[in-house]
Amino acid sequence: MTYRMAARPRMPGAAILLIGFVLVFNPKSVEAQPSQVLRGEYLARAGDCVSCHTASGGQALAGGGRLNTPFGYMLTPNITPDAATGIGLWSSNDFYRALHAGVNRAGQDMYPTMPYDFYTRVTREDSDAIYAYLRTLKPVSSLIDVNHLHFPFDERWTMAGWRELYFTEEAFRPRPNKSSAWNRGAYLVEGLGHCSACHSPRNLLGAIEKSRQFAGAVIDGWFALDLSEDITTGLGSWSIDDIATYLKTGALNGKTTAIGPMAEVVHNSLQYLTDTDLRAVAEYLKAIPADSPLRTGRHRPDATRVQGANLYIDHCVGCHQSMGRGIPGVFPPLAGNGVVLASDPADILKIIVLGVPPQSGLIAMPSFAGSMSDQQIAWLANYVRTSWGNTAAPDATSSMVSTLRVPK
Repeated sequence: MTYRMAARPRMPGAAILLIGFVLVFNPKSVEAQPSQVLRGEYLARAGDCVSCHTASGGQALAGGGRLNTPFGYMLTPNITPDAATGIGLWSSNDFYRALHAGVNRAGQDMYPTMPYDFYTRVTREDSDAIYAYLRTLKPVSSLIDVNHLHFPFDERWTMAGWRELYFTEEAFRPRPNKSSAWNRGAYLVEGLGHCSACHSPRNLLGAIEKSRQFAGAVIDGWFALDLSEDITTGLGSWSIDDIATYLKTGALNGKTTAIGPMAEVVHNSLQYLTDTDLRAVAEYLKAIPADSPLRTGRHRPDATRVQGANLYIDHCVGCHQSMGRGIPGVFPPLAGNGVVLASDPADILKIIVLGVPPQSGLIAMPSFAGSMSDQQIAWLANYVRTSWGNTAAPDATSSMVSTLRVPK
């Protein structure tokens, strides 16, 4: 969980993005009650609206967040109650139709970077609460030119085929044979939280590969981790309490810390959820079956282990210690760390190249971009991924590192 970076990747790069989610209010709507507004604010946090709808350095929810795709990019719209450029004319019915059906006020199909394929499960009561909360925001004048997709994807008619193939309107239906906590977790994960949007691979048309849901996926160069019960690559060794703690704080001693988009999700969304809801999410995630394509037995030894070991001794052992055990509360462990074990080496490479700022009490890690070559960084990453019981593939390459060094 992982999580949206300067250009917030709340949807994976392969997703097509929305145009015109200009949420505005109907002046004739009935005034919301304070309790409904507070509930709506909580639900908006659960949906992490602010991460997508806020530009880097901009005003909250005033739009302008950049979302990259292979088809071009989109800028998210302003959803503050400014009549001219943001919210102002939409009714609560219009708002619910956008979330539930992916259709805007003009009756046009929306682009699914507004994750209506998840929000379709949100109840009308919760939709109305979010709408009521948005009406209370301070209006911000911010006109956004949202559509920067390449032809023909910039044409809204292209959504018709996508919707036929990949979208079904539906309401969340609790499973009677499951606990109330499991059902609450399912509602949050599969609805407002839209966790699978980041943690699942997508096909060439930007739709989630249903057979590999929650198996992990690359988003703007970061790898959103496997959330299944896989003991090697997923949450198999995590308890419900472990998952809830990680979601709340972005760190779990002895396992890993949140980085990249996931750190942003924790900061903007998950830390505000109640402990009850976080445990419900954890219970649901723990029930996702392990079906990882990564469990293929032992990997062949990497011929560059000696180089990698020397680099680890010279640059890393002082902090991360021998056997990659780290120092609790100061330096995270590398042995058994989910970031290290990811099926894609993107995250560990970015950490070595870019470093990590201080967070959750942990000391900052410096960038090694100036002291190591591309090949050395790849050797080091592969050594870490295959040592101390870590069973990830030694598949980091110098070309991957070189790509990370190129400014975007």
